[in-house]
Amino acid sequence: MKSLARFVLAGCLTAGAGAGAGAAHADDPDFLRSFQGNFAGKGIVKVTTDAPTVNVSCHFNSDATSSSLSLDGSCRGLIVVTRAISADLKSSGTKYTGTYVGSRTGPAQLSGSRSGNAINLGIRWAKEVNGDRKAQMTVEKNGENGMRLIVVDTDPKTGKSVVTTRIDLQRT
Repeated sequence: MKSLARFVLAGCLTAGAGAGAGAAHADDPDFLRSFQGNFAGKGIVKVTTDAPTVNVSCHFNSDATSSSLSLDGSCRGLIVVTRAISADLKSSGTKYTGTYVGSRTGPAQLSGSRSGNAINLGIRWAKEVNGDRKAQMTVEKNGENGMRLIVVDTDPKTGKSVVTTRIDLQRT
């Protein structure tokens, strides 16, 4: 399977924020399968925490089983810039691990767990981004046919959390 969300426009793609109602476990076979299909949508990306926001439009093909999720697609911003994005996640019990490909720093490692309708992942970049190699990604099931990808990083100047990517997708 391909990676779970390649980094958009040399910045940070992916992941959905928030948790859905009720606790659920990573081994729930229907949860990951509910991400199966083609998705398209729009969002914003910041290459760094202090960079201007870029509007993007994205499309993904999602291959999902009861224990894995693979997103493969691209996002386009500034009319002419397109970035391939992919990510692979695998679940084992309540834990998720995987790889995120698309960042300008190289493949990133993902690890985390599920809370409600969201998979909350720590990102370990291949090289420093915004002063360190860590960020947070959330992949959230948003209604019956939606998915939200959010990446949050820490601004090295202020120490505050900054949303560097937020993409809302709908099944097509």
